Amino acid sequence: MSASPRTNVRRSPPWTLATAALPGRVRHLLGVVNTAAAQHLSGALDLALEDLERQLFKQAERAGSGPQQSDCYAELQYLRQHRADLIPSYLAALEAELAHLRTEPEPAPLPPEPEDPLEYRQLTLVEDTDLDRDIVLREIARREMQRGGTALLLLGQRFGVLAGRPAYDPEQLPIGPFALCRLLRETGDAMHMNPDSQLLLYRMFERQVMSRYGELVDQLNVLLDREAVLPGLVYQAYVPRTPGQNRRGPVTATAPGQRPLTGWHGQGSASGWAGALIAGLAATPSGSADMQMAATSADAAAVAGLSQKDVFDALQGMLASRRQANAADGATRRPAPGQILPLEAVTNALGALQSTAPARLPGKRRRTMEDLHHSMLEQVRRAHGPQAGLAPEHSDTFELLGMLYREVGREVHEGAPAQDLLERLQVPVARAAVQDPSFFVRDQHPARELLNSVAESGASWLDEDDTDPQLVQHLERTVDRVVEEYDGDEAVFERAYREVQEHHRTQARKAELSERRQVEAARGRDRLETAKKRAAAAITSHLGERKPPQFMQALLGQAWADVLTLTALRHGEDSPEWQARDAATARIVEITCTADAPADPALAEQIDTALRQVGYHAEEASAIARRLSRSDDDETTSRTELTAKLKARARLGEGEPAETAVPPPAAAPLSEKEQACYQQLRALPFGTWFEFVRNQQGDVHRQRLSWYSPVTDNALFVNARGQKLGEHSLDVLARLMARGQARVVTEGNGRLIDRAWHSTLRALRSLAGGRPGAKP
Repeated sequence: MSASPRTNVRRSPPWTLATAALPGRVRHLLGVVNTAAAQHLSGALDLALEDLERQLFKQAERAGSGPQQSDCYAELQYLRQHRADLIPSYLAALEAELAHLRTEPEPAPLPPEPEDPLEYRQLTLVEDTDLDRDIVLREIARREMQRGGTALLLLGQRFGVLAGRPAYDPEQLPIGPFALCRLLRETGDAMHMNPDSQLLLYRMFERQVMSRYGELVDQLNVLLDREAVLPGLVYQAYVPRTPGQNRRGPVTATAPGQRPLTGWHGQGSASGWAGALIAGLAATPSGSADMQMAATSADAAAVAGLSQKDVFDALQGMLASRRQANAADGATRRPAPGQILPLEAVTNALGALQSTAPARLPGKRRRTMEDLHHSMLEQVRRAHGPQAGLAPEHSDTFELLGMLYREVGREVHEGAPAQDLLERLQVPVARAAVQDPSFFVRDQHPARELLNSVAESGASWLDEDDTDPQLVQHLERTVDRVVEEYDGDEAVFERAYREVQEHHRTQARKAELSERRQVEAARGRDRLETAKKRAAAAITSHLGERKPPQFMQALLGQAWADVLTLTALRHGEDSPEWQARDAATARIVEITCTADAPADPALAEQIDTALRQVGYHAEEASAIARRLSRSDDDETTSRTELTAKLKARARLGEGEPAETAVPPPAAAPLSEKEQACYQQLRALPFGTWFEFVRNQQGDVHRQRLSWYSPVTDNALFVNARGQKLGEHSLDVLARLMARGQARVVTEGNGRLIDRAWHSTLRALRSLAGGRPGAKP
């Protein structure tokens, strides 16, 4: 690494959202986006700079010469001196990018004409380091654009609305992967970083920042959706309509938490812990006027204006009401400690418990959060005296964790490996919650996100075919590393969660490929079914009121119907081939329904050729052609023999003989409730998850509605791996929904940790909202 002189980089005057010439609502929405992006990127950038320092230090140690080592140490020292300026500079550049949203870009100046075009000595190549940096950044952005998928396209649509222009491509999106990489290049130049150090920073940026970019895109889509910027926007791939198919009706807008869940198992999604908590607190006496205003306001800034301490204090008030109600029922009050332990003593006691694995004898119950609380109190009282105890906020934290863990445990299989992993995570999670009260308030807290990933690996709705042994092994290694390394640094949980999410993204891509193959096969079957119906309709329309002999009806309804079906599949109903087959059908009906009709050799030849294309043997095709063209003199194949061959033959697109195909029984008309469920099903996007009740105990199994046919109403369901589970008709599915045996999984109850949190809040609200002393 060679040192380069620090030269000043010319930069345009900084813009801010406050000074930008933007409409008020657009400025507010961009402010919400900028705040969310700054919170998300600042921590990831800090981790990237830490990795950069470690890499520079390693390069200095491995330097082969004294001057190289001096250069590395000089660059490391310069980075440490100016590290505090890089993140604010980057975030300021991002804000300026958003502030220029409605500013027309200035055209790039044309390069000056050379004085002498033939003077090749004046032509110079781009410096290798500049070219390398451009290539590296573009590859980083391109890879992230490919991973972004649908969410990035939806964000481009919403930013197009804010800018008052068509949708943004990922390359032009102001907060897209290409823009973030370009801002990193400009920030590094403005900080006068060595080009080689910038290349190293780009790799750390991809590892720490861009690996979590998908979470930021999902979060921004949710925020803008809540702000009514294209609410309910979903992406659906274009599917050519079958002729005669009706378009789907308009999809009604729903609340963000009530939208159908369409993401794959384990994919990160926005968590509304703070919003759910504020809404719950506003309905209780503990809720202040500000919280009630934030809960009823559609403005996200009102919610963000409440400090985490205020919300946690109100949450403590709900716990106090709960204890008061329990005391009125005869429960023992919690005695006040004679000596309140400082936070350091509590974390040290938990750290000592973290280093020892929980011991559990076979057949004994697992350790609960209450057991951990008691063990920690016994340890600190041995060191600080019997009067030692925890501060109220620390005791409340353990109480909340106990309630949350109980709700989580209810949704995990008793014998699943996730139960053991959850037990091993108790101490690190308790330490994180005690040191950071925002554990219960901040959306997407890394410790809570890891807890959710572990719990969902053994969720009760997973079948044996849905479990991922590789994920379980990965989670075991991740939990071991967290237990060994966590000492108060939140970055340990962040790294662990990112590693798990990377595995989930890989599995989701595999599941999408498998699902795509299943959908294509289902569409093929649907096209075949549509073609069969069209062939039957064509024969019926030509027959009208006429009735040919029974044997001729069998030949028309099976052999010739297969010919029409194949023609509709291959060429379509507007093709000359279909018109020729349709005319032949009319001629066949005329001949078979007319007594003593003359034979038609040309028609017989046409039928014979068409039947061989369907797969009939030459002898069978010739015999059927002679029958349908009324040239049945000197037949070598009897009717009985020909009928037996037709019955033993599988129909086009079927794997069973015709005699084994049993038509489904006619279903009763839908009731009013079932009809409403049917209309809801017709409006659901592809990829919606359903929960099916499978026994009287209420156990459920999740299946993904990958696709359904608007023509035949057949719906394809797959599991979490994209493997086909079966097909149901929308009619049957609507009846199951009306009886409560099937239900749509919404975003509000899609994640296990969120459902557990909502259950915890409901349990607290049932007591905190009532009179003191009233039974819940």
